[in-house]
Amino acid sequence: MNEINQALNSLEQDPGVGAIVLTGSEKAFAAGADIKEMQDRTFQECYSGNFLAHWNKVSTTKKPVIAAVNGYALGGGCELAMMCDIIYAGEKAQFGQPEILLGTIPGAGGTQRLTRAVGKSLAMEMILTGERISAQEAKQAGLVSKVCPTDKLLDEAISCAEKIAGNSKLVVAMAKEAVNAAFETTLAEGNKREKILFHATFATDDRKEGMSAFVEKRKANFTDH
Repeated sequence: MNEINQALNSLEQDPGVGAIVLTGSEKAFAAGADIKEMQDRTFQECYSGNFLAHWNKVSTTKKPVIAAVNGYALGGGCELAMMCDIIYAGEKAQFGQPEILLGTIPGAGGTQRLTRAVGKSLAMEMILTGERISAQEAKQAGLVSKVCPTDKLLDEAISCAEKIAGNSKLVVAMAKEAVNAAFETTLAEGNKREKILFHATFATDDRKEGMSAFVEKRKANFTDH
């Protein structure tokens, strides 16, 4: 996770990067945290060291992050995928929060993000039984937005990232902030935040360019200003 955070920091600072794809192998996106490493930890160590807090960096990245999930996304792996902005799944992908089977509960957002994504009943079922859902079930539940053949997954995720990167990076960041507000505030607060960000786009060159290009029936040339 420290290495992922370092990679995200450098991509965040690179003005040439418009979107990020995070993926694992065909066998597993990420099979979760190292249980051996956790086995002997005490409450005092976990609490005073704020164990797993550094995992949250993925969700605070300003640029859009797409998770391309093949194989297992279990425990911390499922939580890592849910910290991303968009999840694409290979058709053999499996999602689960099996922490209950180890005598613990999800600790990197599993109880919060999964519930917001799929609703209370399915989230409760997954978290209380530790059972997994398939890529197709995840799509049906709203956890992922697209299921692709295993060998096409990365290409599809990169294609989505390229579409995003073709837009104004500045306005994309504003749009991402507005969508995230829907999960973190009341409807009234979220609408207020959206309006502020919408009005703010009118101070950008890219908004002028986008609307001029539309009126002039040509392709917009965004400069991220």
